[in-house]
Amino acid sequence: MSKDHELLKKYLTIAKGQLEGVIRMIDEDRYCLDISDQLMATRALLKKTNNLILKNHIDNCVRSAIINGDDSKVDEVIKALEKQI
Repeated sequence: MSKDHELLKKYLTIAKGQLEGVIRMIDEDRYCLDISDQLMATRALLKKTNNLILKNHIDNCVRSAIINGDDSKVDEVIKALEKQI
């Protein structure tokens, strides 16, 4: 995951800022659908971040495990993907 470490940090920093913005919007009693839009944008970014983490896991950990005859990592990934649905 090290090659994408900085990108992951960037995404999470942006998501953190978005959530802080949502909290401010609630404190300011902003329009509900505007708040919802910001939450959906944050959710989309978190999903993108998680997908990148899973991709890196498959590219590195799972690939290495399969090469070494260990198929258990495949089951881990399937369980992780099931949580996203």
